[in-house]
This record gives sequence, C-alpha cells and structure tokens, in this order.
Amino acid sequence: MYENTVDSDTSEFLQTGLGMKNEWHVVTEFEKKIAEFFGAPYAVATDCCTNALELCLRLEKQKQGKEVRSIKVPHNTYISVPNMLIKNNWNFVWGDIRWHDYYYLTKETIDAAVYWKKNGYEPGTRMCLSFFYRKHLSTDRGGMILLDNKEDAELLRLMCYDGRQRSAVPWNQQRIDTFGYHYYMTPHKAKIGLKNFEKVKDKKPQKRDWDWYPDIHELPVFKQFGNDEKFSFSTK
Repeated sequence: MYENTVDSDTSEFLQTGLGMKNEWHVVTEFEKKIAEFFGAPYAVATDCCTNALELCLRLEKQKQGKEVRSIKVPHNTYISVPNMLIKNNWNFVWGDIRWHDYYYLTKETIDAAVYWKKNGYEPGTRMCLSFFYRKHLSTDRGGMILLDNKEDAELLRLMCYDGRQRSAVPWNQQRIDTFGYHYYMTPHKAKIGLKNFEKVKDKKPQKRDWDWYPDIHELPVFKQFGNDEKFSFSTK
C-alpha cells in the first residue's frame, strides 16, 4: 500500500507555512527522480495529469499563436480528458484508438496517465504522467510533464504556479510576466512521492490499456461535443 499519511516532519513543515520557508527543493528533487527514471532531460510537477495536459495544450497554442488543431481523443479513456477540452472550448475529434501504455492527444502532447517504464520517455514530446492515489506511483493526487526542451520546461514551471517562481521570495515581490494557473504540486505531495518512489520504482505496474476503459464518447454528456472521426489505429 502507498503511504500518504502526514509524518512528523511534514506536519512541522505544514505548520510553518509555505511562505515562511523555501521548501520547493523537495518538488525539484522529485522532478529529478522522475526525469532520471524515465530518461527525460526535464520534468515539471503539477497537481494532476489532466491539468498537465491542459498546460501542454496551452503551451502549444501559445507557441503556434492560434488554436491547437488535430486534438484526438480515444473512445476509451478517462472522462476528465474531454471534460478539460470542453471546459476550454477546444475543438477535438473522437477516434477508435487502440492505444497501449499511452496515447497522443496531439503530435507533441501524450496522455501517459497509466504509464510506468524505465527510460520510457518519447523524445520530442511532452508526456503527462499521473500520480493519483490508484496509480503505480502515488502522491495521493499529482502529475508530471516529461520533456526535452529547456525553455518549455521553464515556461511550464511558471504556468503551473500562477506565473510565479518557486521561491522563498513572496509573490508580491516577484516580477510576474507570464500568465499562469493554480496547477502546481505542493512540497507535501512531492515528499510523499519521493518516499513512495523507492517502494515502487522496480516493481512491475498493473497493465491498463485502451480496453481497460469504457467507451465514453457515447455517454449522454458528451454526445453534443467533438466530431466522431472515422479512423482507427494503434499507438504501438
């Protein structure tokens, strides 16, 4: 079982308040552990995989200067993915994608919520992991973006933390010139992740592919959203 209880050290940290001490080095350490395991040059911790996907799509839109096109959502996936796209009023198409381990939302953004493989990073992409409490590695709730572009990593790190630096310097004393979101991982969650990482890093994960999920595109809530593109392919 994964450990997500608050130990004495963490309890003391929570009582001091995030603004009083710079505990963000814990998040940085967790990012380095995950990046090294997957063989990715950079990693950006977030509060969940769905928000990691949203940040990546926002980055694509920002770099392209226009709406992200060709967002493809499998019939079989978790409901938070189309919910996120609908919330942001982003166009997408449904597809009968028989994916294994992970799938591509776009050519650059990958939903890897159930993926766990040493040196498994796909170069040139932004892979979004999940550390939800039922995943192989749990922080109770959390996510991570793996990538190989330093500038993108630095920008995503700002975007996930309201545009501010992870620093002991109070936000009202920082120069904030990047629009951001409240999607960051807390040091407390990172501390849980570091502890659980040592327990599960060498264990074989439970296999969850496309057929583990129900077909969600016919659910009443989604019928009016997304076009049903007539294509079918496998990711591997």
